[in-house]
Amino acid sequence: MDFNVKKLACGAGVFFTRAVQFTEEKLGQAEKTELDPHLENLITRADSTKNWTEKILRQTEVLLQPNPSARIEEFIYDKLDKKLPSRTTNTELLGQYMLEAANEFGPGTPYGSTLITVGEYQKRLGGAERDLLQASAVGFLTPLRNFLEGDWRTISKERRLLENRRLDLDICKARLKKAKLAEAKAAAAPDFQETRPRNYVLSASASASWDVETDPGAEHELRVAQAEFDRQAEVTKLLLEGIGSTHLNHLRCLQDFAEAQATYYAQCHHHMQDLQRELSSTPHSAPVVCPDPVSSAFLSGPPSPGASVSSLSSQRPLAMEQTQLPVTGTRKAKVLYDYEGHDGTELSLLADELITVHTVPGMDPDWLIGERGNQKGKVPVTYLELLS
Repeated sequence: MDFNVKKLACGAGVFFTRAVQFTEEKLGQAEKTELDPHLENLITRADSTKNWTEKILRQTEVLLQPNPSARIEEFIYDKLDKKLPSRTTNTELLGQYMLEAANEFGPGTPYGSTLITVGEYQKRLGGAERDLLQASAVGFLTPLRNFLEGDWRTISKERRLLENRRLDLDICKARLKKAKLAEAKAAAAPDFQETRPRNYVLSASASASWDVETDPGAEHELRVAQAEFDRQAEVTKLLLEGIGSTHLNHLRCLQDFAEAQATYYAQCHHHMQDLQRELSSTPHSAPVVCPDPVSSAFLSGPPSPGASVSSLSSQRPLAMEQTQLPVTGTRKAKVLYDYEGHDGTELSLLADELITVHTVPGMDPDWLIGERGNQKGKVPVTYLELLS
């Protein structure tokens, strides 16, 4: 117990002495040993690497998981070294809700069947997002965390040790300097009790050699402190020079992250193109263009003289449900959207082009016959703007 108390008291004394030296340096009352310029540059580079790695890591986590509570949950599981339970992505959840709604509305209805189609593709998008999250966590986030929690902690520990060695060195320098000044004053002071004359003034070289001989302890402590400082500086320098290898490793991880993002967005683009083609092949799911009441009335022709107001009112909801009324005769039409024909009976369209359209008796009112030069085929009414 006595040994532990002495050790604790000794450690407290060293800490207090270093604190005094550090405070005096900040106040400009003590000299400070400057580090090697190369070592200073390495320290600056390491600090910059650490700060930007933390920022990139945090922002990537926000990008991949915008929900703060979910990020906190992932952090807790990571600290507890437990496997995070599988979590449904927001896109997958949206797809699931669409499928459930379709079952309730009726899968055979136009709205229900479209919900099923879109819901399935939403789940595919969610699966692609899950793959991105896993690839990013393994190939990008984990290496950044390993650097901050592993290599950087080791570097920080050695840097703190280097700072303590520097403080010890400056303390020994200040102690030796004070000892030399005190002994120089003592050597220059005359002894009035002696009766025989003597020369009390020593030359600078004689005083220095006399100090070394009379105070070997301070000189020895300084040499030991200098050797420990130099050794710790070399160790710290070797660790800091490893930051270059860290940059190369992070470069490879960044390339993997960019590749994972490219794969994810390519899959999303592919899924959405497939969804768009599948929706456009279904007449009731084509883009809807609300008809103009005046043009709808013009296309349907003037009402018969005996038509009543009530009959016109009853026909208006029907006109609103249909995207365009059937065309009688040949008309010019402007294409509103690109359309790709799915078989030989359909005519592919390009946005803003003009085509000739007409209807055939008994044909689906959502479709017209379109002609462009020698090409002819069915075209959806909702992709067209009929011209006078």
